[in-house]
Order: sequence, then structure tokens, then C-alpha cells
Amino acid sequence: MTVLIAGGGIAGLSLGLSLHALGVPFRVFEAVGEVKPLGVGINLQPHAARELFEMGLESGLDQIGLRTEEVAYFSAQGQLIWAEPRGSEAGYGWPQFSLNRGKLQMLLYDTLIERAGPEAVTTGTMVSGWEGSITARLNDRKTGAALGTAEGDLLIACDGINSTLRQAMVSGEGPAHWGGTMMWRGITRGPRFRTGRTVAMAGRKDVKFVCYPIADDGEGGSILNWIADLTMPEGYDWRQQDWNRQGTLEDFLPAFDGWNFDWLDIPQVIRGAEQIYEYPMVDRDPLPSWRDGPVALMGDAAHAMYPIGSNGASQCILDARHLARAIRAHGANEAALEVYENERREKMNALVLANRGDGPDKILDIVAERAPDGFDDIETVMPLAERQSFADGYKAIAGMDIAALNASPPVLGG
Repeated sequence: MTVLIAGGGIAGLSLGLSLHALGVPFRVFEAVGEVKPLGVGINLQPHAARELFEMGLESGLDQIGLRTEEVAYFSAQGQLIWAEPRGSEAGYGWPQFSLNRGKLQMLLYDTLIERAGPEAVTTGTMVSGWEGSITARLNDRKTGAALGTAEGDLLIACDGINSTLRQAMVSGEGPAHWGGTMMWRGITRGPRFRTGRTVAMAGRKDVKFVCYPIADDGEGGSILNWIADLTMPEGYDWRQQDWNRQGTLEDFLPAFDGWNFDWLDIPQVIRGAEQIYEYPMVDRDPLPSWRDGPVALMGDAAHAMYPIGSNGASQCILDARHLARAIRAHGANEAALEVYENERREKMNALVLANRGDGPDKILDIVAERAPDGFDDIETVMPLAERQSFADGYKAIAGMDIAALNASPPVLGG
């Protein structure tokens, strides 16, 4: 019972590792010719870290990332709105990690090759479609040249937000959904701030800055990953933007002029980046089904979401573990896909919509509306109970309730 996996990103590699542990035959097809550590910073939440620990990757994660200690929200004037501990510091049985996405992908890839052999992943090969139950059509993504076919029992589409297989499954869907925000992202050698392991958000939806360390710099400072968000004017043609377009300081730095706070000099951090990239903030509309016979969607192909609440990569890993569990229980067949979808789809659809509504970052917008010029006492603007409710509400949607997670077994445990 062979499982064909289209895409060697975080979802596809996590599925491959999970199936290998169960002794289920699989093949991963990755469109790029060489897997490289590309990407920017991400956060890995405790529920996903637990699954990676179960896969034997704890020491690898500590080598490539930092154990996050805190999340903090600030007004556009740099005033603290809300802070709470994260990961192990918050009482979870597992840490949260801040790390580079590309390094996480390479950790998964190298581990899979080490355990399953180099034949487990075929690079330079995309799955362009399928026939029957199941023959996957293989092509060179750059030239379109046919590369033959592969036979299997299931085909899992882990080919990202612009999934070719999703397009075949959902006719007429069109481009990704854009809500009006452009993001500029960079990595800067900068100072430690607050705990030295803090994820910070400042501003409001239309002008927001996110920053967190993903490594120590070896000299008492940090390697900071940052994101600057701006809402663009109506009529802005985001589709003309390349997905990895080089960003220009003049396009966004003026919006953060004066954001030199006692905890971080934001303009200085922005100017210190060696490279800046520009992306549209996009997601995909929730789907009524992730399945078409023996084919199913996973990860960003199923539920691409705004990078709010730090859940995208984590949910890809959880998808993989849930599907592997279903295959262990039911075999590599459509019954397993049905169980997987029933466990995941509605929860992920709710999370996509929660992130589209700003998720836990909504707290910034509320404070900015109530106190546009700052405040003397946050309690008079947004009482603690209200701030706590935003944090707790999002944790429940994302499956991150501390007591519930700690009391539950690992997805693929036992």
C-alpha cells in the first residue's frame, strides 16, 4: 500500500517520516531540483513540537532554533498592551520554537533521507495530475517535460498554497485571497530585547511590525526575524508582485518612522537587514471537501492561512500525524482519508477564518481604536479579563489549550 506524496515541504516530509515509522511504503516527489534551506522565520507551537519530539527531533530543533519564552503586544507608541509566557514557560509540556523555516525543512529532509534512504524523495519532479486509483502523472516543472508516472494507493497533495492538485480538484477557484496587506520581511543581527526569547507585535492591522529572535548571534545579541505589514490603497495590484521580490525600504520604512522604543529601535532593525523581501499576505478560502476519491489535500494546499497566530507550519505537521494515524488504523485507502478529513477540515477552516479576522492580533486594533494616541493605563482601555479572553479564545481554536493539550496523548502515540 504505497502513499504518493506531492511536495517535499514541511507537510510532505513530516508525512514521510511518520509513514516510515509505521512501516508504510511511500514516495515523496519534490518539484525543485535541489532542496535548499529557503524561507524566513516561523514559530513552531507546542502541539507540533510534541509531535516532532515523538519523531526523535528534539535535539535537532534545539540546534536550529530557540525555545520561545514570551509573546508581547505593543501599541504604535511602543506601550505594552499584553504579554504572556509561551511554550514550557506557560506550562505546556513542550516548548514553542522560533526558527528559520528553511532550516526546519532541511532537518526533516535530512532525517528522512537518513532513515528511509535517498530513494524516498525524488527531486526535480512535480505531480501534475492523476488518473484512476491511482496513477500520478510526473513532469518537470520548468520545462513541462513528461517524466513518466507513479503507481500508488493514495495521493496526498502537499504542494503548497498554489497547489497544482488543488487546482485540478477545485475547478475555477482562481488566485489566492488577498485582504489588502503587503509584507516586507528580513533578518537582522540586532540586540536582545525583553527576555531575549520574545515574539513581539506592535502597531495595528494597517501598520504592524512583528519581530522575534531565531538564533543567538554569538556576541550577546540576536538574529532577529522581522515582518513589516502595511495595508495598501484600494486598487493596488498585488498580483503583479513576485512571491520573492526584493523589497525597497522607501516603500514601507517611512510608515515606521519614530518607532524607536525603549525595548527596540524598529527603524534601525529594518535598516540592518542584508536583504528584504516583499510578499502579499494571502490565504485560501475554506473548502467543503479536501478529498477526491483516493486523493487528499494537506498543509497549505488544504488550508493556507494568514501568518497570524504562528500556526501555519504547526498545522502542517499535525495534518501529517493525523493522516498517518488514520492510515495505521484503516490502511492506505479512502476510509483513512475520510477519517483524516473529519478530524481536521472543520478545525482548519475555522482557523483560516480566525486568522483572516486578525486572530489574537485583533487586540492591537481594538486598543488603537480606543486609544489612538496611546494610554496611561492599559486597564482603562482594555481590562485584563478582556485581553486574556482574546488569548484564550485563539488557543482553543488552534488546539493549544494548555490543560487539554497536556492531558491528551500524542497524535500518533500508542
